Amino acid sequence: MAGDETRFKSAFDSLHAFTYFAPEVDAALTGTGLRPGRMPYFASRSAAMGAVGPEVVAATFYNFNPEVVARVIPRAWTLATPEQVLDARLEGVDQALTRLLGDHVKSDEVAEAAELARAACDGCTGEGRPLHAAHAGLAWPGEPHLVLWHAITLLREYRGDGHIAALVLNGLSGLDALITHVATGRGFAVDAAKLTRGWSDEQWAAAEAALTERGLLDAEGGLTEAGTAVRDAVEIATESASRGPWLHLGAERSARLEELCRGLSRRIVEAGAFPEGVFHRRTA
Repeated sequence: MAGDETRFKSAFDSLHAFTYFAPEVDAALTGTGLRPGRMPYFASRSAAMGAVGPEVVAATFYNFNPEVVARVIPRAWTLATPEQVLDARLEGVDQALTRLLGDHVKSDEVAEAAELARAACDGCTGEGRPLHAAHAGLAWPGEPHLVLWHAITLLREYRGDGHIAALVLNGLSGLDALITHVATGRGFAVDAAKLTRGWSDEQWAAAEAALTERGLLDAEGGLTEAGTAVRDAVEIATESASRGPWLHLGAERSARLEELCRGLSRRIVEAGAFPEGVFHRRTA
């Protein structure tokens, strides 16, 4: 699979991103003692790295306001251990996928997709990819639908780590990345980006002004020619850094995995995996 961002999102990303909307996952995580709100997200996604501090979480998540991260990390680790959080997340994912896929959760298609996705992960390397490496160090689940979820998580974090490296290489901070992505018209609306990533109006305006001074944004907040070139360079670098699993799997098996996962993604979306009017978007 060539692996452009749109194809990755539509075929694969839903099979992980539903985790952050599923009531079963939220209930399992808050059942460990984590407080409702942002804490379950930050704790569950970072738990594979251990009881790390807010600086590590903000660095690896990249486009969230570090001040928001610091409100819940490291407090989360005083309420539940990373091991408890990881166990709860997997329990919640099991329950959620069983609901969303119904009888299909035990299907041959899920088993085949799990086998192919796990094989694709053999083409990933951990060097310079902290979130991927942390998750790659976890034990594989036993059930095919959970193997598939874990494999998609590994592929997603592998791609995400490479994307962050591309952003750093092209001189975009986490907030810069968010603002310029919004400016492409393919990400969140401004208000949603500020709210979900925790940036104030003042912080956003200051970063916009700096990007305008650099010549990346125009007076209306749109991308200039130079800004478009930077975003294009980021996407090209991300794609280049994300090819390993697909080269390892080969064109035929990659196409088959994409076909299977696209169908499964459609099933969970139609089953209500995401709230009405909301569909996950990769932003950075």
